[in-house]
Amino acid sequence: QNLQDCHIVVNYDLPWAIIRLIQRAGRVDRIGQQAEAILCYSFMPAERIEDLLRLRARVLRRLRENAEVVGSDEAFFGSGDENRIVVDLYNEKAGILDDDADDDTDLSSRALAIWNNAIEADPRLKGIVERLPDVVYSSRTHQPTPENPDGVLVYMRTAQDYDALAWVGRDGEPFTESQSRILQAAACHPNTPAAPRNDSHHELVAAGVARITDEAMAEGGQLGRPSGARYKTYMRLKRFIEENERTVWVTDEHRRALADIYRYPLRNTATDTLNRQLRAGIVDQQLAGLVVDLRRDDRLCVIHDDDEDEDAEPRVICSLGLWGGNQP
Repeated sequence: QNLQDCHIVVNYDLPWAIIRLIQRAGRVDRIGQQAEAILCYSFMPAERIEDLLRLRARVLRRLRENAEVVGSDEAFFGSGDENRIVVDLYNEKAGILDDDADDDTDLSSRALAIWNNAIEADPRLKGIVERLPDVVYSSRTHQPTPENPDGVLVYMRTAQDYDALAWVGRDGEPFTESQSRILQAAACHPNTPAAPRNDSHHELVAAGVARITDEAMAEGGQLGRPSGARYKTYMRLKRFIEENERTVWVTDEHRRALADIYRYPLRNTATDTLNRQLRAGIVDQQLAGLVVDLRRDDRLCVIHDDDEDEDAEPRVICSLGLWGGNQP
């Protein structure tokens, strides 16, 4: 009857109904409570126990099932990205509220520099790599951490003909969407020995392909995250057009470029160019001119015909498994 006299709640289990966690804290945070904050600590299952019971995965699956029952217009935690954010907040993941520190600027140039340095150091690699078939795969050992978990890296070319990377964790869920971070995770010495393929390798590759394909199909009309080149360019070009409407500074080319950016994904080279200029502090008028020039040279967006997309097939170029030394 005097729960208001304490301010620490210890959860020895992960409830099947998440609302029970809120209810437990509510029984303490009530009239008569003098503490400024209620501290909640939760004992999470050990990893080996989680592998057997799959408790966290079952809770998340039930949440998804509940969302389907409620209907398409309602969901408990919104989109898949929001689900991950809520789970990360619940697990007190470090840096979840920080701005994205990963630098995807000029990623194509970085990849090209890696390739040029590799073939310069060992010219034989050029012929070896170019003869490799699609869907080739390998694995290597690494030291898993919360920041670099076990899983599979997937490199594929979408039906819209642009390159994409995915990092899928052991549970089949994407770990990060930062292309720069995924590229960095794949780095290893040329003499690194290959590790045995994990039994779940191909299933995780399939999950990564599905993720990339879904994003590619949904990308038209979606500008991505606010820190991305596509979003920033669209918003600034839109502002430039609105502020200079009915002047000589705005033409139909500007409006067509704005529509293309909204509807189609940027080319990799355009993303690199725009990111460099945005970081350099380019003003709106110069940015508008740059976008028009890129579009005029067909270097702005990956514009595809819907009928052609139906016949086009995504290509899995390669995949790399990252597994701890004691993988199952």
